[in-house]
Amino acid sequence: MGSSKREKRTFQGMGYREVQRANSTQRSQLRSEDQKWLKAEGYRNFGWKQVIKLYEKIEEILDKYRYEDWSLEDLYLEVNRIGNKYLSNEEISDVQQKIVQELNEISDLINQQFPDTENEEIDFSQPTPSRSRKTR
Repeated sequence: MGSSKREKRTFQGMGYREVQRANSTQRSQLRSEDQKWLKAEGYRNFGWKQVIKLYEKIEEILDKYRYEDWSLEDLYLEVNRIGNKYLSNEEISDVQQKIVQELNEISDLINQQFPDTENEEIDFSQPTPSRSRKTR
């Protein structure tokens, strides 16, 4: 009778102990309320399936953290970048034209609501102070 070796299980190229170590390291980066939530929801760092579930949930929470500090403009640009992957060049051009049209309409409304009534005078007869270059 020959002995058969079982293939070592891996998850994303990591063995069981490596995934456990990654979970411990990444879990320490979470906020305490999220760590408590994981514990309350039964996520554990033992048992092959449990370790994988914990790893995936920690990754999901860390991804959420990454987007929290983004401005609305950053989020829009990211969504636009992802969305453009699924559009043809013609469709991208159409969307951009529609956006430009909307922005122009918004600009017109702003100008109607807040007209620029002050005149700005620029005197070109006075020389501007020259900036001296600093040499090293």
